[in-house]
Amino acid sequence: MSRRVKVSAAQLGPIHRADSRKSVVARLVEMLKEADSRGSKFVVFPELALTTFFPRYWMEDQKEVDKYFEAQMPSLETQPLFEVARQKGIGFYLGYAELIEEEGKTHRFNTSILVGPDGRIIGKYRKVHLPGHAEHRPTMPYQHLEKKYFEVGDLGFNVWKMFKDDIIVGQCICNDRRWPETFRVMALKGAEMVVLGYNTPTDNVYAPHEPPYMRVFHNNLSIQAAAYQNGIWVVATAKAGKEDGFWRHGDRGADRRDREQEHDRGGRGCFLRLRPRARRIYPQHYLQLRQTPPPRALQADQRAHGRQSRALKLKWATKEQRCNTLPKTSPRTSATSS
Repeated sequence: MSRRVKVSAAQLGPIHRADSRKSVVARLVEMLKEADSRGSKFVVFPELALTTFFPRYWMEDQKEVDKYFEAQMPSLETQPLFEVARQKGIGFYLGYAELIEEEGKTHRFNTSILVGPDGRIIGKYRKVHLPGHAEHRPTMPYQHLEKKYFEVGDLGFNVWKMFKDDIIVGQCICNDRRWPETFRVMALKGAEMVVLGYNTPTDNVYAPHEPPYMRVFHNNLSIQAAAYQNGIWVVATAKAGKEDGFWRHGDRGADRRDREQEHDRGGRGCFLRLRPRARRIYPQHYLQLRQTPPPRALQADQRAHGRQSRALKLKWATKEQRCNTLPKTSPRTSATSS
């Protein structure tokens, strides 16, 4: 039984260091309202959607760094976004910098959450694949200090049921999209749609020779490959424009394994048709990870696959036997013939 849900990729423009949290949340609220007016039921905001991408700056004062973090979600400043979601009956994905206190220790993560149409937080994820460096590199045009400001995520890759149709949704952040295990783990848990936000600069400080169009190509390649390999929808959203003097390449869209990329041009949103995934032959270790007996159709496919494999082995064995019966040639003859 197929289901349909309209999803909007809410591509933010630049957020500067001087922008207040209140002004940023007001922008997000307006985007949420616009998506609702166009019939969308879910909105995907970018990574670190409440602040500028502060890991580009070297800061030694921890109090200055902590100004970019959220110690509570929702907070007094972000509560309007949750209230509008509840009033309109629309869910969203939001990326932000999270600060928590556990057992007397302070932890900081690059985090995202899934919020349901009732305005409640359904799921949380903390970024695992942190890019960049931790030391100061003053010769670079800008820094990429996620490894300095964030800890590696500790929640793993999980999925949650959302909406009245119980659509299974997973989430990740930015650099996670470049690693196949990110999507594979969620797909094995039944994910039908994975949503993510990212911040990707136009210029690569680690490879200055890389042209901007290759940055976009590699971004699309990773997302499309994940959708194709796992038979899922992937909805990705980035910031765009010149943020504090640094260009973000910006892109957004939805990908599915059996169709071309659906770009959410003009904020119209994309209709995603969600069907039961056709499960073919999984490697045996994936079946063990699922910890459920394979369905009869899959068992039949495996038996057929086993017969084909045995036939192929027999064919190769027969060929090898034929080769062994051929007269051996001298090294000179072999060298001449090659």
